[in-house]
Amino acid sequence: MKIAYAFRRSTVYPFVNNGYGSWVLPEGSARDSFFRKIREVGYDGIELGYEAFGGSDASESSVKELKKILDDAGAPCVAIRAGGVLCTPIEGERNLKKLLKSIQIAEWLGVNVVNTALSGPSRNRILGENNPGKPIQQGSSQLASYGDFQQTSECLKKAGRAAGESGSIVTVEVHQHSIADNSESTIELLDMVDSEYVFANPDLGNILWHYDEPEESCEHAILALASRSRYWHCKSLQRVYVPELDRTYFLRVPLPDGDIDYRFAINTMLDAGFDGYLALEGTNTGDHLSKDGRSVKYVRDILTELGN
Repeated sequence: MKIAYAFRRSTVYPFVNNGYGSWVLPEGSARDSFFRKIREVGYDGIELGYEAFGGSDASESSVKELKKILDDAGAPCVAIRAGGVLCTPIEGERNLKKLLKSIQIAEWLGVNVVNTALSGPSRNRILGENNPGKPIQQGSSQLASYGDFQQTSECLKKAGRAAGESGSIVTVEVHQHSIADNSESTIELLDMVDSEYVFANPDLGNILWHYDEPEESCEHAILALASRSRYWHCKSLQRVYVPELDRTYFLRVPLPDGDIDYRFAINTMLDAGFDGYLALEGTNTGDHLSKDGRSVKYVRDILTELGN
């Protein structure tokens, strides 16, 4: 099992941190030094979004130019990310195009994992913004129709065929505000897709980080999904439940400090034969490289104990 950095943010000087959710790295020496730092922390590679390669404007030459920079820094791209809801008009079609473009970019990179999350923005004013920790969540499997699953599965079948032709696979991330938000709904979707090129990404953090009270335990979820998984996002949180407000709040922390037992989860994944990348999403405040370095060491210590 190797460890990848699922890029979400950078605060390496002189970058200006413009907030969690900024997917695009500015060009220049600071970017290149950040890539080298990724290797120093202990990662084997990096996951980048399709936006980092130019999005819909990406060309083979521009993709390979960034690939060389990454490779030279010792932080090769090992997975590409593009996501979004697929079962709604207009936005769903737009997100499918992103996913198919990402499969093309993966082929240019020589990368065999394209990860997608099926989440979408808020649409219901009564339910309010898509903030974690509430008892009802927009875009969830709880509110999805059979037609939502059917349309999503048809889109993923198309993506699976494209991935198979280009030598890659698509992984569906278990993600809040999506119809694949727990183990049962994710397995149902994979069964409907029925593709040898479409698998799960069992992000346990997103199960914890969804409702006021989790729909299932992380242990149950990883046991159910391990054999269907080919890529694995990992993050952890501390959960603070406030019953008077019918709401839960979450703090992102390094893996050993959170409410998810990753020792159990790693054992489970290895027992299922998982040999892909554990992709660490990391913390979203402070000196994330130092915090995430603790997570990398924690994972490597467990793998050493297990003889992996």
